[in-house]
Amino acid sequence: MASAARISRPLLRAIAPPRLSHARGASLWRCLSTTTRLRSAEPLDITSIPPTPITHLSETEALMTDSVSKFANSVILPKVREMDEAETMDPAIVEQLFEQGLMGVEIPEEYGGAGMNFTSAIVAIEELAKVDPSVSVMCDVHNTLCNTAVMKYGSKVNKEKWLPRLATNTVGSFCLSEPISGSDAFALATKAVKTDSGYKITGNKMWITNSMEAGFFIVFANLNPSAGYKGITAFIVEKGMPGFSIAKKEKKLGIKASSTCVLNFDDVQVPKENLLGEEGQGYKYAIGLLNEGRIGIAAQMTGLAMGAWENAAKYCWNDRKQFGALIGTFQSMQHQLAQAYVDIASARALVYNAARKKEAGEDFVKDAAMAKLLASQVAGRVSGQAVEWMGGMGFVREGLAEKFWRDSKIGAIYEGTSNIQLTTIGKLLQKEYTN
Repeated sequence: MASAARISRPLLRAIAPPRLSHARGASLWRCLSTTTRLRSAEPLDITSIPPTPITHLSETEALMTDSVSKFANSVILPKVREMDEAETMDPAIVEQLFEQGLMGVEIPEEYGGAGMNFTSAIVAIEELAKVDPSVSVMCDVHNTLCNTAVMKYGSKVNKEKWLPRLATNTVGSFCLSEPISGSDAFALATKAVKTDSGYKITGNKMWITNSMEAGFFIVFANLNPSAGYKGITAFIVEKGMPGFSIAKKEKKLGIKASSTCVLNFDDVQVPKENLLGEEGQGYKYAIGLLNEGRIGIAAQMTGLAMGAWENAAKYCWNDRKQFGALIGTFQSMQHQLAQAYVDIASARALVYNAARKKEAGEDFVKDAAMAKLLASQVAGRVSGQAVEWMGGMGFVREGLAEKFWRDSKIGAIYEGTSNIQLTTIGKLLQKEYTN
């Protein structure tokens, strides 16, 4: 098979202008979507704007959908089973994600990114998940958590140093969870103390995504334990810093090609300029970032559900025969396939509504929680049904059906469990309806 680079580049170059000369993965397209680039010299007459479906994509977002789909099916799909069995992400896939600009979707062009809007990142995450949720979550965490953190809270020095790297060649990792602080995210035991040259971090983190591939880590530690969660501060830790190590790589039920590790921080010296934002504001940053990140996870789950549905539906309609007929022609099967598709469409509507509200600057916290909750539920249900629809072929490891089902389980756990989403939704509803 040809190298990944030779296969995937023409797919995006067919619709993209020449890349910026100063950065290798500078842009998928120089033209942004109308939601991020349109500027009007005169006040806009909103009565002249026709109603638009929630899932309507701008021309640029539609091009993203088509191009990422082609890239995923031609470059990633042939390696999905091999990566799952090896429990390792192929370095060539990671390189290609950067080459195609998929790791810097929202990073401004001046820093080597694609300079696109949030929904474009959601589109990419969803399309990747239709083929491999492991690759999708790498892209998701990198874009919605790490890149966003630097763009929102980073100093000028942080941005100039890290955004070009995050856009072109350095994977990011978000380090919040610890053994006793999962859903209770702010019960952090990792501590930071001030030194003459900056800060010293001591402690450990658990369940950290992208940690094997990452060179950039956003680490949350408590700089002032007496202040409780208000002492939590965010720092940038670089791979190779003395005292920083990967203690263990977890073996998981699903998304096995995505690395999840335990990280140790043994008096890691962090320079002053590696402070991310302000001291004591880390808890606010984490809340805000995770609210956005939940939309990305929801997109991963709707992509997974659609991938599982398409894989099984095609088999039912074209290959699997029972009692002398394709099972997809049986009314009971048609009803199940139709209901599953309706469920996926419902979850996608919530996902894209949350993404558009986020872009519009509206309060989207409840919408993000609802999207993640429903999308993870639908992904688990549809991927499980897909295994049954395919019978024995769904149960064996030759195809993708059983992998989609295994991968779906994490959707109800990371970036806020389903119970945490319900709690968030319930509290916001109570506030809304209480006099």
